[in-house]
Amino acid sequence: MLDLCLTAFLAFYLALGCRRPFLWVLAYLYVDIVAPQLISWGILSHIPTSLIFFVAAFIGWLFLDDKHGSRFTLRQGLLLLLLLYCAYTTLTADFPEAAAEKWSWVWKALVFAIFLPLTLRTRLRMEAVVLVMVLSASAIIIDGAVKTLAGGGGYGTLRFFVDNNTGLYEGSIISCVAIAIIPLILWLARHGTIFPPDWRVWTFAGALIFACALIPIGTQARTGLVCLVVLAALMLRTARRRLLIISLMGVATLMAIPFLPESYTARMSTIENNKSDQSASTRLAVWKWTLGYVREHPFGGGFDVYLANDLKIETVQAETSGSTTIVNKQVIQDGSRAFHSSYFEMLGEQGIPGLLLWLTIQVSGLIQMEVLRRRWRKCTGADEQWQAPLAAALQLAQVVYLVGSVFVGIAFQPFILMLIGVQCGVWSYLRRTEPKLADRFGKPGARQGRAVSAVAAVG
Repeated sequence: MLDLCLTAFLAFYLALGCRRPFLWVLAYLYVDIVAPQLISWGILSHIPTSLIFFVAAFIGWLFLDDKHGSRFTLRQGLLLLLLLYCAYTTLTADFPEAAAEKWSWVWKALVFAIFLPLTLRTRLRMEAVVLVMVLSASAIIIDGAVKTLAGGGGYGTLRFFVDNNTGLYEGSIISCVAIAIIPLILWLARHGTIFPPDWRVWTFAGALIFACALIPIGTQARTGLVCLVVLAALMLRTARRRLLIISLMGVATLMAIPFLPESYTARMSTIENNKSDQSASTRLAVWKWTLGYVREHPFGGGFDVYLANDLKIETVQAETSGSTTIVNKQVIQDGSRAFHSSYFEMLGEQGIPGLLLWLTIQVSGLIQMEVLRRRWRKCTGADEQWQAPLAAALQLAQVVYLVGSVFVGIAFQPFILMLIGVQCGVWSYLRRTEPKLADRFGKPGARQGRAVSAVAAVG
């Protein structure tokens, strides 16, 4: 029954797109995030669903959609340059078969991120994309939160819709994404027009934010805890009653600690003492190996070059018995361990040029969203209240991603590339409507021009 419902839903979406081609873009977002073909065990599992909607989205825009207002931005150009560079490193990769396998989905994620801004010509379209991204990710998040409340959490044991440890179904990745979308949930609740703000919207938004906060507990991913702390600190930047919020957060934390499972608190304690945890020690060893590899191969070794690493990992365990503390050191031989960091992933796979290009894409996004936030925050018009909060929400989501990226290899995670695509679309749209804003506040040149006109008219 589930398989038939999913198939019927996607077929319905495919039919609707014949009249509204942009719906195929939204459908691809849903398919790429939720991956219903993995949930299905029947017809849908044998159909290249993602490829069908990927092609439909492009063809629909190219032949059926209006192109008025579409702009190609600098960051899209940087994404295109990164795409071409990754193609080159794939051709020269140290492990051609493994590199080709990763390239098979990376190119599609990059191409769609380049394409998505071209379709975002109106506020409604931008809101629709953000809404579909949030709700699609929320389907996985709510499933995990319910299982966490039912006692089904645990590191590496929390299962979502499928028994699959890739994409958003991996614990650390979904923990990072769950925290990153919280600012977007708040923006939709405050400024949404598809679902206008009322008590039902706010009730769902509150429950969804609670579910997002539960994911780091259910997955016991340290990445999620760090992301949550960083997001809370950043949101205080624009909060009005900071002391009250800080007090409430402190009280909530103290009340929650007794209810946290012992396995969760034990795992979180390894953040402070990484040498006692083999996983953390392995990451440090991999990062050290990556630095040595790049010194000899500055242009990187292509996708999955980590397969070449050979590591010696030293762990330290301290056992206390009475007044005596015994320190046990153990050296473990390991190899072919993943980078567990987007920064080292880019450095090892794409080398110094790839890392610099990726960092430029990320930092320029933060700067652009800050520019938009500052330019629109003082607007008082009826239709000028949503721009600055959207820029701030996208900026916060990206900051959370960049923090989580320190501990998880998600440099090419499709959901985050979609987020970058939305940023490019918002930047292009607001820059296009900016002359109205400049005229409203009166830039020096504009004021001078109006003064000269007035004098000429009087004369």
